[in-house]
Amino acid sequence: MKLIIAFLMSFALIGCTSMDPYSGDQKTSNTTKGAGIGAVAGAVVGAASSSKKDRGRGALTGALVGGAIGGGVGNYMDRQETALRNRLQGSGVQVRREGNNLYLIMPGNITFATGRAEIRSDFYEVLNSVGLVLKEFNQTAIRVTGHTDSTGSASLNQTLSEQRAGSVSSYLISQGVASNRVQSYGEGPRYPIASNDTDSGRQANRRVELELIPIQ
Repeated sequence: MKLIIAFLMSFALIGCTSMDPYSGDQKTSNTTKGAGIGAVAGAVVGAASSSKKDRGRGALTGALVGGAIGGGVGNYMDRQETALRNRLQGSGVQVRREGNNLYLIMPGNITFATGRAEIRSDFYEVLNSVGLVLKEFNQTAIRVTGHTDSTGSASLNQTLSEQRAGSVSSYLISQGVASNRVQSYGEGPRYPIASNDTDSGRQANRRVELELIPIQ
């Protein structure tokens, strides 16, 4: 049992590396990491649920099942990430990966006019591209969150962040994304990603983020 777990841990940590075409860095395949982590978890559960004499077999069976599940989710999100990066190159929208969750960061200056919640007409094409990928990869939940800088009253910023998130959510739904996949939130200025003491910092904080979460 210890040998199985040690082997699977090594597999999860080492995995297969490849060159990230966007950063130029070596990175481990999320499919491989997901399979390794799933295998370790499956081995532990399989061993715990087996009798003492069958513990090794239970660990191996659990590892195979867990690896298949973990690898499947990782592969699905890998493919969705690639599709989004390909479609959003040069759009100004950032694509970020954290584990098996994907984040799309849409800067406020390209999405909305100052102080407004109506989507700019020249941003429709970008959202259309996002919508196409979200419809193709329909096994993800979508959390849309609006953020503002700290300029102005807290109540105004809260309302504006909610309205902007609602505008993006409604537009994606109008493009055929299932409404039961989409949740909309406004956070006002509570979660800055840069200093509100500079123009560039405030501009970075004015954004809408989409978090894509695999439905397991």
